[in-house]
Amino acid sequence: MVTGDVKLIGSWASVFVMRARIALNLKSISYEFLQETFGSKSELLLKSNPVHKKMPVLIHADKPVCESNIIVQYIDEAWSSYGTSILPSLPYDRAIARFWAAYIDDKWFIALRSILTAQGEEEKKEAIAEVEERTEHLEKAFIECSNGKPFFNGDHIGFLDIALGSFLGWWRVVELDANHKLLDETKTPSLFKWAERFCNDPAVKPLMPDTANLAEFARKLFPKPQP
Repeated sequence: MVTGDVKLIGSWASVFVMRARIALNLKSISYEFLQETFGSKSELLLKSNPVHKKMPVLIHADKPVCESNIIVQYIDEAWSSYGTSILPSLPYDRAIARFWAAYIDDKWFIALRSILTAQGEEEKKEAIAEVEERTEHLEKAFIECSNGKPFFNGDHIGFLDIALGSFLGWWRVVELDANHKLLDETKTPSLFKWAERFCNDPAVKPLMPDTANLAEFARKLFPKPQP
């Protein structure tokens, strides 16, 4: 493992923190994981990210880098000679990966989260339908980006794989809450197989949260109204 002055502020349950952890694993970078306590924010977090006041924050040689996708890109560039490249090599392919990563955060994730926050069955059904429609867009994106290879990035996990794959633990939790299969082998067969490969990758498997523990955390984060 590469050693150095690397720290990561975050939480085991955070999708966005997981992105940074996967990227560090892919590059074989050792780091100190500084876990935040649920419901509070440490002085180091507030000092390191005074604008957004949120995790993750990567601290490299005492310099903070914020926002998950920016952190992943920083890791790829700062340790470019270690491991395989996380971002695609061609400028157009990098642009496409960034486009879909933004789509995941700005559109797909918002729809997924709305299932957990839905008020009533009708609102939940609408949220489920929206997630399925947007997941079908990602199925098409995978087919186009992967060119028949195992991952969005080709032969190995890359930027877009991390952007979507970090959600897989929560994806399962939402499926349990909705009592509905959102990653369907029939509707999105390519993504279904990709998800299994992603979760079993050595850089990812140790980080994938236990579904039961994550579901318990979700109940704290998204409490249901009492009848």
